[in-house]
Amino acid sequence: MTTMKSFGKLAGSLLAVGILSTALMAQTSAAARYDNQIQNTVAAKLARKSQFANVKDSVEDGIVTLTGTVDLYQCKLDAAKLARKTANVEGVRNLITVAGPSVPDAQLADKLSTKLTYVRTGYDSTFDYFALGVKDGVVTVEGQDRTGVGRDEALADIANMPGVKDVINNATIAPTSNYDDGIRLRAARMIYGDSALRKYAIDPARPIRIIVDNGHVTLYGAVSSAMDKQIAGMRAGQLPGVFSVENKLEVVGS
Repeated sequence: MTTMKSFGKLAGSLLAVGILSTALMAQTSAAARYDNQIQNTVAAKLARKSQFANVKDSVEDGIVTLTGTVDLYQCKLDAAKLARKTANVEGVRNLITVAGPSVPDAQLADKLSTKLTYVRTGYDSTFDYFALGVKDGVVTVEGQDRTGVGRDEALADIANMPGVKDVINNATIAPTSNYDDGIRLRAARMIYGDSALRKYAIDPARPIRIIVDNGHVTLYGAVSSAMDKQIAGMRAGQLPGVFSVENKLEVVGS
């Protein structure tokens, strides 16, 4: 009796595996039906753009693989976007190499830092912070953005910079919180309301950055004296509802 039950379970399991395998084969076969059509369509789209002159595509089971070279990292992203928007495409494998000019890491970091200084100038930029690292042309972006708009603008600027080979995006979006928004506003008023710190609001691209995450405040940016750094940290710490203050302001002189 036990043997019959075991045999029944085994038969049921084999039947389930068989049905699943058949379904997967059918799905793969359905995707593969369009491979030639997809490849021809993607190739035609690429041929219309001079920046994709050295890009090739192949398709298997609805997955497009892009190879070849482009001059800018943004072109690599654009090629994948173009392929992804083609009918019946299941996915894109982007193996394109960015073969544009090679720029020394220190020089590239300096250019990017200068470029991003004026990303999102104005009120909201006070609550965003980005830091860059460059290694062999690969740019790593750290930091936090309140809305995502500043992060996207920064990434677009990086992608269009000659010499960038790849981008690792570790920048986060601040959690939605009316509590944190209240702290941001009060912190900005408290810090910029101090007579010693008002000068940092003159250039909107170089504010004291106020990052708030679940009631915890971190200050970033550059100030001209150790006293200014101390005052900013003290003002932030005086706010009701703030759990902690981490003062990462850099003293860079006048």
